Amino acid sequence: MIIIEHDLDVARHADWIIDVGPDGGKNGGQIVFEGTPVQMRDNAKTITAEWMRKG
Repeated sequence: MIIIEHDLDVARHADWIIDVGPDGGKNGGQIVFEGTPVQMRDNAKTITAEWMRKG
C-alpha cells in the first residue's frame, strides 16, 4: 500500500519512506530520502527527518 501522508506519527510507523523535496512546489519533486523511519531519523538530512528527530 502506498500512502501520501504528512502526519509524522503515521510516517514513524511506516515500513518504508520515500521523501520528496527538498521543498514544495517548484522547489520539490526530487527523491531526497528512501529508507526506513529509523534510517530517516538517524541519517537523513531532510526537513522531514529534522521534524522526526524533534518529536
